[in-house]
Amino acid sequence: MLFNFDIKKIKEGLTKTRKALFNKITESITQKAVIDEKTFEDLENVLLASDLGLSLVDKILISARQKLVGVKDRSFQVLLEIIKEELKSVLNSVSAPDDFPAGSKGPGIFLIVGTNGAGKTTTLGKLAYQFKSAGKSVIIGSADTYRAAANEQLKIWAERASVKIVESAQAQDPGAVTYDTIQTAIREKTDVVLIDTAGRLHNNKNLMSELSKVGNVITALLPDASKEIFLVLDGNLGQNSLKQLEEFNKILHITGLIVTKLDGTARGGSIIQLAYEYKIPIRFIGIGEGIDDLQLFNASAFIDSLFDDD
Repeated sequence: MLFNFDIKKIKEGLTKTRKALFNKITESITQKAVIDEKTFEDLENVLLASDLGLSLVDKILISARQKLVGVKDRSFQVLLEIIKEELKSVLNSVSAPDDFPAGSKGPGIFLIVGTNGAGKTTTLGKLAYQFKSAGKSVIIGSADTYRAAANEQLKIWAERASVKIVESAQAQDPGAVTYDTIQTAIREKTDVVLIDTAGRLHNNKNLMSELSKVGNVITALLPDASKEIFLVLDGNLGQNSLKQLEEFNKILHITGLIVTKLDGTARGGSIIQLAYEYKIPIRFIGIGEGIDDLQLFNASAFIDSLFDDD
């Protein structure tokens, strides 16, 4: 399936993170005559400052030391390539197919979850647009029944994407909206169902329990359909996203991550740690406000964009 993937946009969107990672690496070690222990100390500080996390940084540096043993060319460029390949290896180890096939019985279901302010509803709208543009029939379920403006916001996106929406009333049971949406999709033989949910704090047990019930409704209605549960995370949070992921994953089996607002932060390196710690693939990244700025995640392109100084 065709999703947005524009390497130029990705590179431009990651400018702040690239400056925080690649530029600081080059500034700290390119002038050194030899690669020694002080080099690795400086490199460790740069990688930690880029929100890669201690365990991942240790892994990278241990591997780099091992690969440099017995190598005649111990230049900065060789060390840089080793780091790049290590980071690509981490992300590729938890990669997932990007075709999102619908299940053999019923439509493909996408449950979109996250906290308030992460860009969840906007992200869902952009996904609807991309699926529609790829020739799929789409229906949106407005199961965010707490925020009064959520339904209106989704209606605007549904109109922009030319897709159907099952609307909700404020304080309506989210499970009931989910049920109605899926029943409509089954009846109309819709390809893709996107379910929006209320933004909730990951430490609010009652709201998280309600989210679990929404997941149960989906399983009960379409036990054999293809199901994806995407957690939307704000890229500005850096390593603070780890706690959110941990708590959401306890309630729902998160199958993929969407990281938004990467164009406005220097902390984009944190998404590598997210994948490393939880072995959950990153599926999309948000690098701007435009409808085409939700980009399909590609591990090699992402890392190359961080290390490309052209």
